[in-house]
Amino acid sequence: MQRKPNIAAVSLLIGLLLFPSFAPGLPAQTAPPPPAQAALPPPPTPQQLDQLLAPVALYPDSLLAQITTASTNPQEILDVDNWLAHNRSLTGTALTDAAQQQGFDPAFIALVNFPTVVEMMAEHIDDYAAIGQAVTANQAEVAASIQRLRSQAYASGALRSTPQQQVQVQQESGQPVYAIQPANPQVVYVPQYDPTVVYVGPSPSAVVATSFLTFGVGIGIGALLVNNRPWGWGGWGWNWGGRSIYYNHGPWGGWHGGYRPPSIWYRPRPIVWGNRPGYGGNWGYRPRNYRPPSPIHRPGYARPGGRPAYSRPGASPGNRPVNRPVNRPSIRPGNGNRPVVQPARPGPQPSRPGTPRPQNRPGGNQSTPRPAGRPSPQQRPNNSSRPSGGNSPGPRQPR
Repeated sequence: MQRKPNIAAVSLLIGLLLFPSFAPGLPAQTAPPPPAQAALPPPPTPQQLDQLLAPVALYPDSLLAQITTASTNPQEILDVDNWLAHNRSLTGTALTDAAQQQGFDPAFIALVNFPTVVEMMAEHIDDYAAIGQAVTANQAEVAASIQRLRSQAYASGALRSTPQQQVQVQQESGQPVYAIQPANPQVVYVPQYDPTVVYVGPSPSAVVATSFLTFGVGIGIGALLVNNRPWGWGGWGWNWGGRSIYYNHGPWGGWHGGYRPPSIWYRPRPIVWGNRPGYGGNWGYRPRNYRPPSPIHRPGYARPGGRPAYSRPGASPGNRPVNRPVNRPSIRPGNGNRPVVQPARPGPQPSRPGTPRPQNRPGGNQSTPRPAGRPSPQQRPNNSSRPSGGNSPGPRQPR
C-alpha cells in the first residue's frame, strides 16, 4: 500500500527534474515548417495573376484551357518539352499516339501538337507553375483574370475577329464575356502580341491596335478532332458563367492517377514582378531590357538555336538556375552557339584557326601555285595541289 505513493512521487520528481532540460528543445522541434512547404510561394494576387496570364489570355479558349490545366504539373511541362526535343520527327496522329503511350496527362497529349507553346511554358516554367497553383486554388479567380484582360484588349481595339479567330461577346449575368474560337475549326492559330500594347487604351494619335496582334503558321488539329478521347479538342473549354474549366465535356477537377515523372528536378523560384509588364496595374509600363514575344512564322517544330530569343524580362542565365536536364540533345548546328556558315565560293576552306585563306579572292591579286622548285613565301608545305585562281604572272601548271 505504501509503494504506490512512492512510485507516483518518484515519477513526479523525475518529471520535474527533467522538464527544464526538455523545454529548450521544444521550440526547435516545432518551429520550422517542412522545407518543401517553406519553398512554395503564396498564390498570386489578382493583379499578379493578370501579369502571369497576359501573354496567353488572348489564346483560343480550348488552347488556354489546356495550358492552364497543364500548368498544375510544372515537372510534366519540362518532361514533355524534353520529350518533344527527342521526337521532333513525329507529327499528327503518330505524335499524339506516342504521347499517349508515354502516359502524359490529357492536356499534354493535346499540347504536343503545339510544341512552340510547350517550349514557351518550359522557358517560363516559374510563371506557369504559379498559374497552375492559382488554378488549383481557385479556378474562378483565373477565369476572372482572363476576362479582365480580354476586356481591356477589346476596349483597346486589339481583340477583334480576324481570318484566324472569332471573338464572340456574350452576356453573363449582365456582364460581357469574351470567348475566342478558331475561325476554321480544324486549324488553330497561336496569336503573338506585346502586352504593353494590346492592353493599353488607345490614344487619338495611336495606330489601330489590331496591327499589333499577329499570328504564326496555322496548326492543323485533325489528330485532336476525336470525341472518344479525353484529350479531344472538342471537349476542352471554359464555362465562363460558372467561372471554371472543363475538359472531356465535363468539369476539370485535377489529374488523378495520371503521369508519374521519372525524377523530380524542378524547384520553384520567386518571380520578380517589377520586371514584367502590368506591374502596379500599369500596362504602359515597359520594364528595363523588356522584349515582347516574337511571332513564330515557321511551320512545324524547329528549334534552331536550342532556346528561343524570348526570355523573361530581367532574367539572366547567370543568376537564375536552369530547370533543365543536362543530357538534353544538342539541336543547334555547328560548334558552340554559331550555325555552320556555308562557303560562299568554291575552293578549299581553312580547316582550323590560323590557316591562311586561299588567295583566289575576286577583284584582288590572284596567284597560282608555283612549281615545287620555286616556293612562295605565302605558301606552306603540302599546298602544291591548290587550284589556279585565274590569270596571274606565275607559270601555269601543265595540263
